[in-house]
Amino acid sequence: MFVRHAILETPELGELTLVAADSALVGVYFPGHWYLPDPAKLGERVDLATDPVLFDAAVELGQFLNGERTTFDLPTAIHGSAFEERVWALLRELPFGETTTYGDLAESLGDRNLARKVGQAVGRNPLSIVVGCHRVVGRGGELRGYAGGLDRKRFLLDLEAGRLRVSTAA
Repeated sequence: MFVRHAILETPELGELTLVAADSALVGVYFPGHWYLPDPAKLGERVDLATDPVLFDAAVELGQFLNGERTTFDLPTAIHGSAFEERVWALLRELPFGETTTYGDLAESLGDRNLARKVGQAVGRNPLSIVVGCHRVVGRGGELRGYAGGLDRKRFLLDLEAGRLRVSTAA
């Protein structure tokens, strides 16, 4: 498996580390991300402009941050526990501009008491932004933890709500 990474500079979110394995995007990480993979698992650093997978990811993220895109068409691959993958599948179904709660996701999985475990799985989503974990909020709409920090979560939610105009990211 050919794993590599590149850095995408964004004025809004800081340096995003994009990780690809073979022909799929497998990670998007913020500076100070709560659950960074072991640096050895990021593979070699490559030039963003010369890697087609990472370049396409950068273009689509830039379009998203510029308000030109509401979904991603990237080949992705993420692996976690069976529970995490079920939660991440629910995150993929969350439409642009809409939010849900940890409790509602837990209820979708059949047990509202799983809300804390859902929160842990949401926090471990390796494809930040692309798989919209920022769209999960606490009961009553309050912002709860985000692996990239609450300021970034607020920014992404405001962007999707149309409350921001942003500059070019890619």
